[in-house]
Amino acid sequence: MVLVIVGLVLGGVLTGQQLIRNAKVRNLIVQQEGAKTAFFAFEDRYRALPGDYRQASTNINCGALPCPNGDGNGRIEAPNSAAMHEEILAWMHLSAAGFLNGNYAMSSAAVTAPGPDNTPRNPFGAYMQLAFDGLWGKDSNRAGPVPRHTVKTGNQVPVELIAEVDRKIDDGVPYAGAFQFSTYSANAPAPAVGGASPSSCTSSDADNGIWNEPASQTNCGAASLL
Repeated sequence: MVLVIVGLVLGGVLTGQQLIRNAKVRNLIVQQEGAKTAFFAFEDRYRALPGDYRQASTNINCGALPCPNGDGNGRIEAPNSAAMHEEILAWMHLSAAGFLNGNYAMSSAAVTAPGPDNTPRNPFGAYMQLAFDGLWGKDSNRAGPVPRHTVKTGNQVPVELIAEVDRKIDDGVPYAGAFQFSTYSANAPAPAVGGASPSSCTSSDADNGIWNEPASQTNCGAASLL
């Protein structure tokens, strides 16, 4: 009888852990897909990119705060040539235009760092990012990055969850497809990356690298290409 009870308890614990894991995977997927949908919907309505939109102050109602304009050069930059962080402003444009749940506001054009009021966070408390840069895929830890617009999950995500998200929405490979490994981190600790290092998020920084799930690294991240 005791063994039966112990078995039932252990079974319940394992089931609960799997449910929590599945919920976090779903949340990451919903966040990524929601940000991508908002990005394309904004582009379709305004014929411009969130954060980079130079007529935002005229066409978007940002409530009590002024709605800063981007420089309109077709890139969401961090920062742009005028030192404005368009990757933070992008969330304000998206939420004020009604394309994103939540109320994200860049209090002034001088803001340089993400915070809880201006940038969404992933289920592990790390800040996401929507920007034009090379912090994605194999180019994120090699010379000669190729800049692209991407939605970053943010760091502090366990490697096994990132791998599961990749398998569910893409090809399960960190250096291929539309969902790839990223070193982006807006808050400490930075991702422990380094190619074949036992504690890294991937097994290698080569094209055939895989998610390094056996290492159980808890500080990883990825990016959805736009």
